Order: sequence, then structure tokens, then C-alpha cells
Amino acid sequence: MFLSVFEMFKVGIGPSSSHTMGPMVAAARFLDMMRASPFHFAGVRASLHGSLAFTGVGHATDRATILGLAGFVPDTYDNDKAEAVLADLDSTHLLHPEGLPPLKFDPKRDLAFDYDTQLKGHANGMILMATDAQGDVTLRQVFYSIGGGFVMTEEELAAGKDTDEGAPVPFPFKSAKEMLEMAHASGKTIAGMKRANEESRGGADNLKRGTARLWQVMNDCIDRGLNTDGILPGGLQVKRRAKAIHDALQAERGMNQQAPHTINDWMSVYAMAVNEENAAGGQVVTAPTNGAAGVLPATLRYYLDHVPGASEKHVEDFLLTAAAIGGLVKYNASISGAEAGCQAEVGSAAAMSAAALCAVMGGTPEQVENAAEIALEHHLGMTCDPVKGLVQVPCIERNGLGAIKAVSAASLALRGDGTHLVPLDACIETMRQTGADMSEKYKETSLGGLAVNVPNC
Repeated sequence: MFLSVFEMFKVGIGPSSSHTMGPMVAAARFLDMMRASPFHFAGVRASLHGSLAFTGVGHATDRATILGLAGFVPDTYDNDKAEAVLADLDSTHLLHPEGLPPLKFDPKRDLAFDYDTQLKGHANGMILMATDAQGDVTLRQVFYSIGGGFVMTEEELAAGKDTDEGAPVPFPFKSAKEMLEMAHASGKTIAGMKRANEESRGGADNLKRGTARLWQVMNDCIDRGLNTDGILPGGLQVKRRAKAIHDALQAERGMNQQAPHTINDWMSVYAMAVNEENAAGGQVVTAPTNGAAGVLPATLRYYLDHVPGASEKHVEDFLLTAAAIGGLVKYNASISGAEAGCQAEVGSAAAMSAAALCAVMGGTPEQVENAAEIALEHHLGMTCDPVKGLVQVPCIERNGLGAIKAVSAASLALRGDGTHLVPLDACIETMRQTGADMSEKYKETSLGGLAVNVPNC
């Protein structure tokens, strides 16, 4: 099993990898299908289904779909250009994607939130259609946004492309058990095996440049969040808190008798800074999703800024170890809140972060696996119940607590010798089963939990 570090960590935009980035990617892919088609097109339409319909407005799914059909992609997204395109669309009802004729599109008429029709492949489904001059549909494609910015067509999902292993790699572990066996046999760390796999596909230089960019975008996102205040969009009037907390923490530095638990506030504020940026539609890195994007950067920033002896030369190992664990979770369970609740998002992020921190602090492969298991185990059953469908409450604070759990899990694992009762594989399978049994009300539909018990207007 191989899932690249650059698939697990993708540069994109907020507020959601599955509900914002995924639909934008799907729409861009549909444009490519249109360009390759012999038909002449005059318009486009879209319908959103399942979780994309129920929480689409709060997650900016409609906006992302429109911009995707205009030719935007998450990695190179420019907000000023996007606003200009939306303003032009408002007056002309035309989109102008490159390589295609002007396409008729009236958001009020041609973009439907279908709350009644559940598509079979995944909870996050959408249908994109292209029409001729008479308005008849001449090209139609079902897409599924399966979490973390990953997108599959109906046919790809049915064919098992979401678990496609691709070309062989040196260490093709599909489970934590296999991972530990290969580490023992090779004498390599988990990061070392993951590095060999990555270099076999893309080369050492590409890996070095790519991971450096990932951390730069993550760290820049933290810094923007720590220096920005105001009210988050969406109507809940949620106030940004990271800047004020960070300012207070900086003012307290050097004071005598500082409470030891203050370090938890540092971890939380780094994570909250990222998720406030995400909620505002800023640039983030999926880790493994947007809704959980703050846990891993916060843990890594904690390591670099607060752990004696920490070094940036370990950043690549941190990201590689995290990606190895995230790949196991995605392959054997899910990283999608719409599929398995928030245990699949913040729980996965905490497991990845705990493993990575344990690794760069000298943990053995067995201790690293233990750290991941501890972190994931104590997120089992966590629901996804965003108030008003916005990735704000409880999501922002939840990332802070996820980072704290990740650091605690790594610390506990480092205090042991790697032996423990519950294997990571069993924990991942338990998460999968729990997600399958979980009511749809608690899987990113905003139909249960906090979403219905907290006033949202």
C-alpha cells in the first residue's frame, strides 16, 4: 500500500477538504472531461447530495463548485481573482474556463442542493452535467469527495481505485503489523521506510523540496492565525481567539511561578490559529483533512519551539512518519467525517501527530505505533456535529485538544517499551466499525449533537 506524503498533505483552501477542496477538484476534473469530449457545450449544471447538501452552505461547497467550474484549483487558488469571477457571474450568468466556450450557469437555477437523493457510493456525492445549446444534458458524471481532498468518479470508486496500490515500492506495508515487521527486518525507522517508498516514486530532491514547502505553508498558516483577529464569517459571530491568547502567553513568558499546564495553551493556540484561518477560507494543508488541519502543525510547532534539542532537520521525518500512519488509517478505515465522524478526522490527525512526535524524539517503531494507537483510541466514537454546518464550533477548539492528546500519547509511549495490549490495527478497525454503526445524524450532516442543541443564529 502506498499513499504519498503529498497526497496525505495537500495545499488547499478552507474551510473543508471534503466539502470545499473536493468539489473544486471534481469540477476541475469535469472541465478536463469536457475538453476531451467531441461535443460542443453551452452550459453546465451541478447537484449536491448527502452531506454535501446538508452542510454545503456552511462549508462553501456551492462557491467551491462554481469556482471549480470556472477553472480554479485549490493548490493555486487566488481569492482576488475568485471574487472577480463571482462578480462577473452574478451579472452575466456565464463562466469562462480556459479551453472551452463561455458556459451558461445561473447559480440559483443550475446548482441544486438535493437533500432527498442519497448517492450510493459515499456520503459526499455530487453530479456535474454539461448541456448543449438547447439545454439538453450531453455529458454527466457522478463524483465522490471521499475525504482529505481525495476525489473519485463513480466508476473509479466502484473499481476500487481508492485503494489502488500503483507501482511497487520497497516497503508496501498495508497494516501496522506489517509495518513493524518490515522495520524490524530492514533495521529502518518508519520514516526511513516511507522515505524509500517516496524516493522510489518521485526522487530525493522532489521529496526534500515538497516536504519543505508543506511545512512552510503550515507554519505560515499558524503565524497568520496568531496575528489576525476579528469575527469569522458564516453568521455565528464566532470571535477569533488565537491572537489574544498568543499575546497573553507571550506577555507571561519569563514570569516566575508560571503554571506547568500553560504549555497546553501553547499547543492549543497553535492549532486554533490554523483552524481559524481555515474557517476564514485561508490557505491550509490537509492533515489529513481541513477540519483537522491544526493538530499536526501545532504538534510540530510545539516540538520545534518548546522541546529542548529540537531541530528543523527532523521536519521531514515528522511528516513522513505522520503520512505513514495516516495512510494506514485511510486504507483500512476512513479519514472522512461524513463517513465515520470526527474520530476519522481529529482522531486520525492526533494519531499521526503522536506517532510523528514520538519518532523525532527518538522513539522505536514499536513506541511510534503505540503512540498512534493511544491517540486514536481516545478519540473513538467522536461525532462530527458542526453548528450551522460551519467548521468552527466545536471544530476549532477540538483541534487544540487533539494536539494536547497527541503530545500526551507520544509522551506515554516514550515512557514505555512499545509493548501494549491494543494493537494499532485493532484500533483502526474499531474506528471503522464505529463509523459504520454511527447514526448519520452525527456524520457531518449537522442533524444531531451540538448542531441541533446550540442556537445557530
